[in-house]
Amino acid sequence: MKSIIKYTMLGLGALLFAYPFLWMVASSLKPEAEIGGFGLWSSHFTTYNYEQVLTRIPLGRAFLNSIIVSVSSTLSVVVFGSMVGYALARLRFTGRGILYAVVLFTMTLPFQVTLIPQYILMVKLGITDTYLALVAPTLMTAFSIILFRQFFLYVPQAFIDAARIDGCSELRILYRVIWPLSRPVVITVSILTFMSSWNEVLWPLIVVRNRLLMTMPQLVTIFTIGGEAESLLGLKLAAATLLALPIIIAYSFLQRYFIESMASTGIKG
Repeated sequence: MKSIIKYTMLGLGALLFAYPFLWMVASSLKPEAEIGGFGLWSSHFTTYNYEQVLTRIPLGRAFLNSIIVSVSSTLSVVVFGSMVGYALARLRFTGRGILYAVVLFTMTLPFQVTLIPQYILMVKLGITDTYLALVAPTLMTAFSIILFRQFFLYVPQAFIDAARIDGCSELRILYRVIWPLSRPVVITVSILTFMSSWNEVLWPLIVVRNRLLMTMPQLVTIFTIGGEAESLLGLKLAAATLLALPIIIAYSFLQRYFIESMASTGIKG
């Protein structure tokens, strides 16, 4: 009886959280006149809204731009974040504690505080309206550094000492010894960074005005609130569904690895 009650409550909770998304998908397939109720079913399902969205905006190019930006940011964060995390965890140098405190301090600052200085820097460098402007602020994150550092602290020192005796450099130790032992934290940082970069809207709106360089969230935002959707709720819901679909598909394939990595990765000590 306890199991029945538990799974019933879990099922209701899952339905409660999933219903808004299910309603969005179902409503995007309905004619405009039928949108507004709470029901999911319609006897007049149509793909008209999706056809209109794909016709009015270059969503395919925006999808490619989002892939380029998100993958570049993810690779950069994993590579550079692990390097800094390894240095803070295993290398002895003057000012290591102060540097780690500075990294922690940056996490307390709202991202809005740095928007104007970052934009001015992009303008001074002359890289606005480029992929580099989209990727540059996310090349490294404090969260990834802290996560890597805390995980690397619990890697057995004997492995590192053995690699040093064999003549390995610190970078080779990191990528040949530490990385294979750190699959959970690498997967965690990769998934979280990719999702964060994919969903970013404000920064692309600031530094990119060229329509051919816009990411999917940026283009969908302009489409829904900029008047191109003509106040048609069906078009807005179809655009939002297309924006969320890649992340949902990716998460459905990586769900097992994500849960395993989150369960075995944490801020310890």
